[in-house]
Amino acid sequence: MSPRSLGIGSILGHAAANQDLCVVWVDAHADINTPLTSPTGNIHGQSVSYLLRDLHSKMPVLPGFSWVKPCISAQDIVYIGLRDLDPEEHYLVKHLGIKAFSMTEVDRLGIGRVMEETCDHLLSKGGRPIHLSYDIDAMDPSVSPATGTPAKGGLTYREGIYIAEEICRTGLLSALDLVEVNPSLGKTEEEVRSTVHAALDVILSCFGQTREGSHPSAFQLPEP
Repeated sequence: MSPRSLGIGSILGHAAANQDLCVVWVDAHADINTPLTSPTGNIHGQSVSYLLRDLHSKMPVLPGFSWVKPCISAQDIVYIGLRDLDPEEHYLVKHLGIKAFSMTEVDRLGIGRVMEETCDHLLSKGGRPIHLSYDIDAMDPSVSPATGTPAKGGLTYREGIYIAEEICRTGLLSALDLVEVNPSLGKTEEEVRSTVHAALDVILSCFGQTREGSHPSAFQLPEP
């Protein structure tokens, strides 16, 4: 599946159709470096900075990026699963007042409370389209090892699936990115299988698959 930077285009396109959208960014990394703060220059670590109106004045003019226009504000995005931030990114998240749940908050509050607060923050003024941008490295490497930048101490399988289930339950999911699944980085067939299955379960949960099971709405018990 695709690299993290595709979120620039997918969220911009989504915003063109739904200007009042909000974003749930599930990731081990904040991806909010600007081109001037990035220690590596990797575009996949800068995706959010291109999207935020709050950082527009801090973005240099780059060849080939004239089509990128900021489309969300800092209050329109929530991070879940953070645990590997550059100092510059940590500053930006705090300075801009972005709602962010690192793994420390996930451990302290529990994933149920995290999702309650996420929805309260983004939907307090009424329902609006949700863009779920989900990097598989948000999950712990024991669950999803076949990815480019794994970081230990991540979401369990159950926590990762619960996020998707709760977003689905709102009835407001409007777009989904599931990124950074890279089978070529799996060291064994089991690592590849585990990562791919986790990613597929996230996608299916976004579209209504539940762990409690389900039945057709018209189902009736047969008469004897």
